[in-house]
Amino acid sequence: MKGLRMIMWTILLVLAILHRASSHGIQPLSRIAIHKATLALDNLAYVKASPTVLGLNGQNTEWVTVEYSSPNPSMDDWIGVFSPANFSASTCPAENPRVYPPLLCSAPIKFRYANYTSPDYKVNGKGSLKLQLINQRSDFSFALFSNGFLNPKLVAVSNTVSFANPNAPVYPRLAQGKQWDEMTVTWTSGYGIDEAEPFVQWGPKGGHQQHSPAVTLTFERSSVCGAPARTVGWRDPGYIHTIFLKELWPNRVYTYKLGHRLSNSTYVWSKEYQFRASPFPGQNSLQRVVIFGDMGKDEADGSNEYNNFQRGSLNTTKQLIKDLKNIDIVFHIGDIFYANGYISQWDQFTAQIEPIASAVPYMLASGNHKRDWPGTGSFYENNDSGGECGVLAETMFFVPAENRAKYWYSTDYGMFRFCIADSEHDWREGTEQYKFIEHCLASVDRQKQPWLVFLAHRVLGYSSDLSYAVEGSFGEPMAKENLQKLWQKYKVDIAIYGHAHNYERTCPIYENQCTDNEKRYYKGTLKGTIHVVAGGAGASLSPFTTLKTKWSLFRDYDYGFVKLTAFDHSNLLFEYKKSSDGKVYDSFRISRDYRDILACTVDSCPPTTLAS
Repeated sequence: MKGLRMIMWTILLVLAILHRASSHGIQPLSRIAIHKATLALDNLAYVKASPTVLGLNGQNTEWVTVEYSSPNPSMDDWIGVFSPANFSASTCPAENPRVYPPLLCSAPIKFRYANYTSPDYKVNGKGSLKLQLINQRSDFSFALFSNGFLNPKLVAVSNTVSFANPNAPVYPRLAQGKQWDEMTVTWTSGYGIDEAEPFVQWGPKGGHQQHSPAVTLTFERSSVCGAPARTVGWRDPGYIHTIFLKELWPNRVYTYKLGHRLSNSTYVWSKEYQFRASPFPGQNSLQRVVIFGDMGKDEADGSNEYNNFQRGSLNTTKQLIKDLKNIDIVFHIGDIFYANGYISQWDQFTAQIEPIASAVPYMLASGNHKRDWPGTGSFYENNDSGGECGVLAETMFFVPAENRAKYWYSTDYGMFRFCIADSEHDWREGTEQYKFIEHCLASVDRQKQPWLVFLAHRVLGYSSDLSYAVEGSFGEPMAKENLQKLWQKYKVDIAIYGHAHNYERTCPIYENQCTDNEKRYYKGTLKGTIHVVAGGAGASLSPFTTLKTKWSLFRDYDYGFVKLTAFDHSNLLFEYKKSSDGKVYDSFRISRDYRDILACTVDSCPPTTLAS
């Protein structure tokens, strides 16, 4: 019987590992062996795209009609969207100088089967697609391939399509600065600093507007760490500009426009955006925070770049946009999306979240699909980032870390203190990050900021996800043993994680024991930390174990996100909402006074003796 049990546990472990690989996804662009493509151009085949010029009225998103024909149609013919339009081998040197570059060096930015909306394509060889393009600093072409994905043959290439100004400033994303009264604006353009001066025109809504200069960053192919980011996934990232808007008045609405002053003294402008400045630390006002992980991205035109892997992503995005007037700040805690080394997808993602990130601070945490790569200092030696090794996340988005290569930081928002850990670097006791976590938790003034929240990508606390359960750890191995004393000592209210693609909430817990039997309304001293997994924002869902644990109060195998609402210094509302309809499916309240935070619980106060 003991041997049989061992066999069963081994089978469960293998299944969990396989599902973890499945739920974390294989980048569908990697299904295309573009490096094996061969020329099979046919004069009787054609691809035509219209309109040829996009964004004539300043739009950064447009729909294109692609019509195509083949004299030898088959079910595995497909249309690839390429940018730049010239995707020949001459534009892409091999990573190893002794290896000749492939015939086609760049992966398509997305693709679709030729019969996707044309069921008679196999019969008559004619079809058409409606595809959505975004402004990505270059022109586009559409190519018809036969022979499937593994040994594709290039049959025909379309005319080029381009935006009126492909270099235009696009996709602004806000983030809190290092001070509470500072907001950063980051955006992407095709203008280097030798071509144009980047700046932002900004000021109080209806008040005086000023111009402030921005700093500019970019990176080269040699900056990333491996394939596909250095090979078929490489695409010029353009230029990333960041400006620091300082000395903002709390809760005041500001407007801003992205600008570039060209060498001929003309100006290129974005449309006007606006945001509300953050409240000062301790400010007693309504404050609403949305938190989720693992959202990913998806295509409105149904393009097959993720092959149904992140099917909840657009629903989550749409719900946040719909309720944006009731959201003050967003935390996307890791696995932002799953480019996995296909750099064109970063533009796709920043375009998807632009309505959110341009209006409220959009704060990130590091995740395995953005950071992990062997030999680069990541705590987990795997290939999950597809060779990005953190370079894209650290450049494309601002976070108020002392060193963005070490993606841990703290940020204050009114009555909240958030301590954001980098789960992809060592967090064990005695490390640099452990010292940061303790300092972040210890330095907050709980009289002013009573709501203390710990965030990380991987589940450093508790999870009933099948992959963790079969390991017997119910969370990242070694994590609770190293960090739970800090959570308890500094009375962390809530710890929220992603990584496991589902939703789960625990009781207030310490050392695997519930410290309170209440489930919905916590009054007075909390006595433990409530752990939440909110990793179901979009990527394929992962199952729970069938084992029942006393500490797991609510589980949901569905897409969703969480929202925290602080009404004042004594009352907090937690809600879990589904992405499908935006309705609340789980919630609890905390009501307490400052004296309840001061009260001693198990291991939360220094030990005393009669002598002391």
